[in-house]
Amino acid sequence: MIESAAGKLVAVEYDTIRNAADLPHSTCLKNVYERTASLIGRTHPDAAALEGGFFFKNAKTAMILGQVRGVVIAVCASAGVPVFEYSPRAVKQGLTGFGGASKDHVARIVMSILGLKGSLQEDAGDALAVAICHSQRHGGIAVLQNKPI
Repeated sequence: MIESAAGKLVAVEYDTIRNAADLPHSTCLKNVYERTASLIGRTHPDAAALEGGFFFKNAKTAMILGQVRGVVIAVCASAGVPVFEYSPRAVKQGLTGFGGASKDHVARIVMSILGLKGSLQEDAGDALAVAICHSQRHGGIAVLQNKPI
C-alpha cells in the first residue's frame, strides 16, 4: 500500500502473506481473503494493482497463483476498489527504463523511491513496484492509463 503525499510516494504498509505448508489450500485462500479484506477496510484504497502476464513451467504453481489472484480480485470488487493489471515487463520498464531489469535492480529503485531502509522481502518489493507503476501511469498522460480489469 502506497500513497502520494505532497508529490512524494510513501509506503503506508507492506507485507507478505505466509501460510504454513501443512494447511489445507482452502484455509490458505481464506487467509488471503481475510488479510486482503482487512487491509482494504483499514486503508480504503482508491485502486488496487496486480502483476499479470505470468508464465510458469509448473502448471500447479500457475493454478494456485490464479486462485490467489481470483480471491484478491473478488475482495477488491466486493469493496468497490477497481483493480488494474500490469505486466512484469511494464513494471520494470516504468521503474527502471528497461523492461528486462533484474529483480535486484527493481528492488533498489523501489527502496529509493519510497525512502525505505534495510532489506525488502522479494514479494513485498514486487508488490510495491506494481503499486509505484500504477501510480506513475495514473498520475500522468491519460492515453497510457490502463483500464480496470
